[in-house]
Amino acid sequence: MLLDTDPKIKNITAVHLVKVFYPLIIAKSEQGEYIKVKLSDAQLSDPLFWETARNICNSKLWVPLGRHFHQLLSNDWLMPVA
Repeated sequence: MLLDTDPKIKNITAVHLVKVFYPLIIAKSEQGEYIKVKLSDAQLSDPLFWETARNICNSKLWVPLGRHFHQLLSNDWLMPVA
C-alpha cells in the first residue's frame, strides 16, 4: 500500500529537491511551498548521501518528506504489510 493514498496518514508530503549544495537542501512541495530539509549529522557527513541527493535533484524525482520535522523519509512510499 502506498503511504500517500492512505487517508489516515497526513504527516507525509511529496517534494522534489530544487537545490542541493552542502550543507543545505531546498525542496518544493506539490503546493509550491519551498522547504529547507533538516538533515542529520550522519547525512551531513556522508558523501554518498550528497551524491544521491544531487542525482535525485537532477532527475526531478518526487520524494517523501515528513511534514512536521521536514526530514526525508528513509522508508520511501511503501507501508509495511501487516
